[in-house]
Amino acid sequence: MPIVDLTTVTDDMVVFHDGLEVHRFDGLRPDQDHDLLGHTVRTLPRPHGELLCRLATVNDVHFGEVEAGRIDDHEIGPIQRPQPGEPPFPETMNRAAVAEMVEADLAAVIVKGDLTSNGTDAEFEAFELCYRPAFGDRLAVVRGNHDAYCAQTVYAGDRRIDLPGVTVALIDTTIPEHSTGQVTAETLAFLDDVAQGADRPVMVMGHHQQWVGGRRAADYFGINPDDSEALTELIARRPSIVAYTAGHTHRHRVRALQDAGGVPSIEVGCVKDFPGTWAEYRVYEGGIMQVVHRVSSPDALRWSERCRHLYRDFGIDYETYALGRLDDRCFVIAPRG
Repeated sequence: MPIVDLTTVTDDMVVFHDGLEVHRFDGLRPDQDHDLLGHTVRTLPRPHGELLCRLATVNDVHFGEVEAGRIDDHEIGPIQRPQPGEPPFPETMNRAAVAEMVEADLAAVIVKGDLTSNGTDAEFEAFELCYRPAFGDRLAVVRGNHDAYCAQTVYAGDRRIDLPGVTVALIDTTIPEHSTGQVTAETLAFLDDVAQGADRPVMVMGHHQQWVGGRRAADYFGINPDDSEALTELIARRPSIVAYTAGHTHRHRVRALQDAGGVPSIEVGCVKDFPGTWAEYRVYEGGIMQVVHRVSSPDALRWSERCRHLYRDFGIDYETYALGRLDDRCFVIAPRG
């Protein structure tokens, strides 16, 4: 039996997914309870003031990947592969995501790493052919660990993107030839310079997620603990910074940086498998709304539904892990100061 997911909530819209069926309710009142499909759903409050711009992010798009759910050389999984005659699943998922983003009137599209599976020239070219014609100069890209396992430098480095109502500081957290992440002294200086002179809120974006407490280990899968704390310390003393948002973990999750006044440290799920998502940011004068959308073309849903139970044979509940809570996907980022 299909599982009904409450996927997306905004100030005026609610979306459910029921297997391959999409139920979308528009024109709702903000910050109100609504009875929909047997569920009581509260819409988000709308930040005050004018809507200044919309931007979007994707990450972990993995052009060139041929199997979803494989861990090393293990044959268990379950491992999902396209059926004979089907296109590669990164093509299916990313083309559908691009088509949805094209319709969203976006000021920028930020790609937060893992553009490829192995960092080959052909995989980078496939990424460019999918994204560049649609967004042109509005596209900003940084590499992830999959893009630099052989010390490649394509899309390396930090960059600043100034948009109406928000500045995006896109940072390169990659350690070439490693899966783990870092924030270098040069990147911290870059962020400090951006934040110090900012005349609007700053969103920091990178590939790797922060370490935010728990077991302290130098081989932490995201940004190492020392660098994570240095990033938090910088955020704490620069109130223009309102969020850090990453990918890498293939999950939706938000953790508050308690040492930085509760600023959210955000993780956004991958495009390539379940649930197959992209994140929209609606920038208002009085705050920024994050809205996660599930890629919803019929072909994309057929593939992502097949990927609900990846890694089950390893005892992993990927469905719950990857989707996260509604509050991890759709929420309002408040201004500081």
